[in-house]
Amino acid sequence: MLSVDESSQALERLFTRELVVNLDDVCKTLRTKSRMSVFRRLSSLCYLTSYSHAGRFYTLEHIPAFDEHGLWQHQGVWFSTRGSLKNTAFHLVNESSAGWTHRELRDRLRVRVHNALLDLVREKRIQREPFEQVFLYLSAKPSRANAQRKARRRQAPQAEVQPFLVVEILVEVVHGSRTVPYPVTVASRLAVRGIKVTPQVVESVYARYCLEARTTGSSSRRARR
Repeated sequence: MLSVDESSQALERLFTRELVVNLDDVCKTLRTKSRMSVFRRLSSLCYLTSYSHAGRFYTLEHIPAFDEHGLWQHQGVWFSTRGSLKNTAFHLVNESSAGWTHRELRDRLRVRVHNALLDLVREKRIQREPFEQVFLYLSAKPSRANAQRKARRRQAPQAEVQPFLVVEILVEVVHGSRTVPYPVTVASRLAVRGIKVTPQVVESVYARYCLEARTTGSSSRRARR
């Protein structure tokens, strides 16, 4: 194996040439098969591990030009200022202005994120709730989540809702309930009564009357026009 000084110089040349490398590249450069020795040499250079490709690729901290989300890719290999995929997903959800859907995060991060999101929800680091027939991932902080929820509603297209449906939805919201139920719940209750309405329509009525779905807390309130 190369000496400490020789290793640093060889690795600097390797990363300058390739930008992103895998473990085999580093082992060949250092002339060793010892993983412990390899990572000891890498640590002295402040390396980063990819969140894509199961963390099989490495780069040095000074190489990436990260975007506004703290992401950088080279030849399809993705890195994040937050390190792992799980920490990156947490950061994006927590700092977002209007939350993220699974598809939005998958498209942004370019990898599967279902398991990472599920773990974060189970750990209560983030929360999720139904929104237009998908899940919306929000900050675990109530005040932050509330702001994200409102921003997401403003983004959603507001369709015209027939007056009788508005009445039926509002009646269902206040009837025998101390909290404002989620739109999908209201849609299901109305379906039992033979009234067909989508959660998206219920959501548009909520937005019009400034209603917020709650599972706990104070009783529901009706906004004044």
